[in-house]
Amino acid sequence: MTDIEVLSAAVPKLPRGVRLRRDEVRDQWLLLAPERVLHPDPVAVAVLERCDGVRTVDAIVDDLATAYAAPRETIEADVKKMLADLQAKRVLDLD
Repeated sequence: MTDIEVLSAAVPKLPRGVRLRRDEVRDQWLLLAPERVLHPDPVAVAVLERCDGVRTVDAIVDDLATAYAAPRETIEADVKKMLADLQAKRVLDLD
């Protein structure tokens, strides 16, 4: 569990040296970071693809709620928890 608070106005982005890549051979997504590889699930990939350093957390949540016709409050809680976890692992920056 992390104590990092993710603000709705924060702008998430992958830091230098961290990349989201599709491994076509293994048919899976990878989050590549220095000296480690994470295997994000499809939900995490949907969030990470939107972490472009331009959109706020609010904008990402709104986009996901629209795209998946899901309750915004549920998506917001899940997205903020995931982003806090990724920031704690130092594979995501929140500006």
